[in-house]
Amino acid sequence: MGKKLFCAEDRRRQAVRSMPRLVYDALDGAAGRETSSQENMSALQAIKLQSRVLVNVAERSLKTSFLGRRWHLPFGVAPMGMCDLFWPGADRALAKAAKTYGFPLGVSTMASSPMEQIIEEAEGNAWFQLYAGQSDDETYALVERAQNSGYQTLILTADVPALPARPRDYRNGFAVPFSMRPNHFVDFACHPKWSLQTLINGIPSPKNVAIQKNKDHSGFRRESGRDRIDWDFLSELRTRWKGNLILKGVMSCEDAKRAMATSVDAVYVSNHGGRQLESAPSAISRLSKIRTVLGDDTSVVFDSGVRNGDDVARALATGADFVMLGRPILYALAGRGERGLNEFLRLLIDEFSIVMAQLGCTEPAQINHECIASED
Repeated sequence: MGKKLFCAEDRRRQAVRSMPRLVYDALDGAAGRETSSQENMSALQAIKLQSRVLVNVAERSLKTSFLGRRWHLPFGVAPMGMCDLFWPGADRALAKAAKTYGFPLGVSTMASSPMEQIIEEAEGNAWFQLYAGQSDDETYALVERAQNSGYQTLILTADVPALPARPRDYRNGFAVPFSMRPNHFVDFACHPKWSLQTLINGIPSPKNVAIQKNKDHSGFRRESGRDRIDWDFLSELRTRWKGNLILKGVMSCEDAKRAMATSVDAVYVSNHGGRQLESAPSAISRLSKIRTVLGDDTSVVFDSGVRNGDDVARALATGADFVMLGRPILYALAGRGERGLNEFLRLLIDEFSIVMAQLGCTEPAQINHECIASED
């Protein structure tokens, strides 16, 4: 049966034992000295919630309305590239979980399965996340594919104008497309289960774009960043995309206001889990400021540093309407595959339901700034 795991950190420790070091570091690592990634978690933990007593919370529902749909949970899975690298079959397991538990799955441009396959297996519970490539034609071809596949929500990730230094990846020689190199042999040999499963299932690669291997050929160059996209691009995208449009990577109040003026349907407060700008403030520290300038009628998504049910409640209380989780989802998959994913999701659901009861709330919509404990 295996050792019982009680939290995301348990799963993180198991993940590091389950994968080659360069693969684990590609998941766990962040920009520079990784201070922003660490600050995301510590800043969330610093938020204290106000418990209440003598409230009848016997009948609780985790269902929440967001962007025209009724979801079974107030949280989902953030878009992450190359998930099958961390556990073969991860994309399929995530799509199945999105269908089973009724949450949205963020599907990355860099997913290791075709976007069409994922949304079909998720039975529509999926949002497509767009990275703009070097060519407008290729970028808008992705948008058209998403539209034709039935995606109703598009996320434009805008916080990667240039790919930052991630020292762990540099030291390990990690690159996309991924390859097993001779100097990694000992690392792979020490993780036979991962290595054999990866060889049997095939070394994963991005399935929605053709990766450009040098500057003389067309295709998607991961290393180049997305430095050419601007507000005019967002306006044009808004014209072309008829569904819900979310702008991801917003950390500035001015950017949030300008995004809403461009008629996006939601802003997504995130510092990419600390993987882009090392000196960025924690994402949660910007959330309340952005909520204040946007008012209560604007839809806001949040990620970066969320690890448990308390963190989901903290983000909702601070101003989010919907919360997304990234790394802990892949820790769970890496350690125990689909079983590990389901164990973690059930734990997260139980944790959040218990937190709601402690706060005197019977549904996620009741969690607001009044649930944050006063310092008086």
